[in-house]
Amino acid sequence: MADPDKGEKSAAMRVDTKLVRELAALLESNNLSEIEVEDGGRKIKVARTMSSGGAVHHAAAPAPSAAMPSTAAAPTADSEPAGTLVKSPMVGTVFLSPEPGAKQFASVGDKVKAGDTLVIIEAMKVMNPIVAPTAGTIKNLYVSDAQPVEFDQPLAIIG
Repeated sequence: MADPDKGEKSAAMRVDTKLVRELAALLESNNLSEIEVEDGGRKIKVARTMSSGGAVHHAAAPAPSAAMPSTAAAPTADSEPAGTLVKSPMVGTVFLSPEPGAKQFASVGDKVKAGDTLVIIEAMKVMNPIVAPTAGTIKNLYVSDAQPVEFDQPLAIIG
């Protein structure tokens, strides 16, 4: 194996275990499911899978994200009340409250005004508020906190 101190290139990736441990601690303390950092050409992603037996931590190379199931089924014409369907304008991670442990922006049954924040979608480290397009009552939320969402995925219905 090549010695990096002598300017030779090593074929194996050197993992900063201290950084991985710090990222895992951030996951735990902020109740996150995953965190990813990029430094030059190196990218580290640390994720945990939540289960009833506790959290499992692992470090992984970047992988395509798979959508997690939502807490409520997607709307269908015959199963949902009439109203304005609010869809995700982007791919990202949805958050129902401004910070962990805080009250949700909106819950089923809440009355909202046009322009009220319903959720926040984090995309590329930017927090994007998704606002109510009309006034009304939240009839259903189709997402759960910290859930990945896709473009045009239903978020809520306002009736």
